[in-house]
Amino acid sequence: MDDDTAQARRRSPDDALRRRWRDCLVRARGGAEGPDPLPYADNLLARWAEPQRKYHSTAHLTAVLDHVDTLAAHAADADAVRLAAWFHDAVYRPDRSGNEERSAVLAERALPEAGVPAATAAEVARLVRLTVTHDPAAGDLNGEALCDADLAVLASSPKDYAQYAAQVREEYGFVPDDAFREGRAAVLRQLLELPRLFRTPHGAAEWESGARHNLRTELALLAR
Repeated sequence: MDDDTAQARRRSPDDALRRRWRDCLVRARGGAEGPDPLPYADNLLARWAEPQRKYHSTAHLTAVLDHVDTLAAHAADADAVRLAAWFHDAVYRPDRSGNEERSAVLAERALPEAGVPAATAAEVARLVRLTVTHDPAAGDLNGEALCDADLAVLASSPKDYAQYAAQVREEYGFVPDDAFREGRAAVLRQLLELPRLFRTPHGAAEWESGARHNLRTELALLAR
């Protein structure tokens, strides 16, 4: 085994995410100096790797960041949306409410310390809070991009959607079946009652139909 191969095998699978965080944070600083970005990445990645997470894991973070990249041209500030993706489930305890608020407060504390301007930090926190409802106001381009990126999993293939639903159930393994079915069905109905699940042109064209099909299918299965 040559040295390059050995080094590649020793690399953490999170290295690509660390680079994405570093590049985004440096851009968000707008040329200002700041502390080393990587300890902030490590703190966030440790949060995303907590054992209670089955769906809301680093795989979900990566998927949301990838979707934000797809929708970046729609956003008014794509890097603020990317930072919001990093923070939107940074605090996640399925047995507690208020995770989004705690995640937003974490962003409000960490980003200014990391050298991000106050206005950008405030926008990131606003976007994180928006993931409570996934219902951005008309013309909220950043909110539309983040919410569409977060909900894009709903438009997965039937196999991938089934895996997503199973992972969500595993996260709520402490909830009895009847109570879970009732609560999950309420969430699905709330989503289906939205006039549009996806607000960006790409999301509306590429994801809306498949997502609604998956949601209706899961709702029917829960009712059996």
